[in-house]
Amino acid sequence: MAVVKATDKEVDLLARLMRAEAEGEGDLGMLMVGNVGVNRVRGDCLDFQNIRTIQQMVFQQPGGFEATQKGYFYQRAREQDLRRARRVINGERFHPATRSLWFFRPTGDCPAQWYNQPNTGRYKSHCFFSPTEENCPQI
Repeated sequence: MAVVKATDKEVDLLARLMRAEAEGEGDLGMLMVGNVGVNRVRGDCLDFQNIRTIQQMVFQQPGGFEATQKGYFYQRAREQDLRRARRVINGERFHPATRSLWFFRPTGDCPAQWYNQPNTGRYKSHCFFSPTEENCPQI
């Protein structure tokens, strides 16, 4: 059962975002990016108040994803990309992105915090950061 509502168009958007942001990180890296996106829709907290749909999350400005400004994002989603997107929409979670709302690729080590949110781990090139329960109880 879906943890967020998603039209076919939104499944496609999320699939393309996951691929554009993390294709070099492999299947698991792309799934983790999907976790972050779904968490932003579910959260209603911090920078993501009033983000209620996948489309709003993907194109949020400011604070959205850099990939939406690159041509690569606008390529057609492949069937395997759509399957990955459906998996995270249906609630699959992957550590360290289980509760994460942010990720980025640092030039060195992951900082302990980013925007006052604790680091929950690294996967390949990306560091993931999750809100505290106090800051975001829905996640």
